[in-house]
Amino acid sequence: MPELISPIAPRSASAAAAPSASGLGTGGDPEFSFSDADFQRVRELIYQRAGISLNAGKQAMVYSRLSRRLRETSQRSFASYLQWLQASSGPAGEAEWQEFVNCLTTNLTSFFREDHHFHALVDDLRARSGRALRIWCSASSTGEEPYSIAMTVAEALGNQAKVQIIASDIDTKVLATAQRGVYDGDARGLSPERLQRHFMRGKGVQAGYIRIKPELARWVEFRSFNLMGRSWSLGEAFDIIFCRNVMIYFDAATQRQVLQQMHGVLRPDGLLYVGHSENFTESRDLFHLRGKTIYQRV
Repeated sequence: MPELISPIAPRSASAAAAPSASGLGTGGDPEFSFSDADFQRVRELIYQRAGISLNAGKQAMVYSRLSRRLRETSQRSFASYLQWLQASSGPAGEAEWQEFVNCLTTNLTSFFREDHHFHALVDDLRARSGRALRIWCSASSTGEEPYSIAMTVAEALGNQAKVQIIASDIDTKVLATAQRGVYDGDARGLSPERLQRHFMRGKGVQAGYIRIKPELARWVEFRSFNLMGRSWSLGEAFDIIFCRNVMIYFDAATQRQVLQQMHGVLRPDGLLYVGHSENFTESRDLFHLRGKTIYQRV
């Protein structure tokens, strides 16, 4: 593969003497006070802000993830941090709310994850060839999913296809990674053929990294987006939406709200690709099942 054309920072060394992920002090006691009331307040705030329903078994996960934020903001307890968070306002307040959401979102992804969708996508793209296409990847995480979509477009329609891929996520930190388009060379889900065709390989200090080729990256536009937002200003209607393994974190009412809004931004024959454990047969007035975890707009 050709050498990368722009510099990539080398892997950083591990930070020395970092606090343990468990948040336990040297004596085994919790570093921060974290009561049941604190946990309940976190659950309420993340639901209000991002629609995420945290179950009662996530207390340890919340402690581990948010305790890092307490250290960074010099807060001494969860109660003081949450009080400070709710009192925050202006740009600084919005920035802290974003950090709060970033800490509690889950970003599990890989290239061509649930690969049956990409086999189906080839046929769906070819059925729509000859017109400009709009695709929305609504939970792009660190970019593997939207770039997998872009690779599939290139393989199905060629590099001259007219396509726009909007890739969004609520987590601004993973979006920054996605926009760079740089990954470890042993990234899971990529065949040797796809590595050769769609990526550039780094050399020298960049050895061990790969970067998505510019001709694919140009199709993808990254945006910060909250599915709980009341106004979805996304431009023209989409042909296809990928919203996979997102709504498992929502309760039934929130799922219904999001499905109604997705129905509104899809073309009449538009398709919704969802995760393997998501089932929306209760919303038959909006979507009907067209294939394995693929729904068509009613």
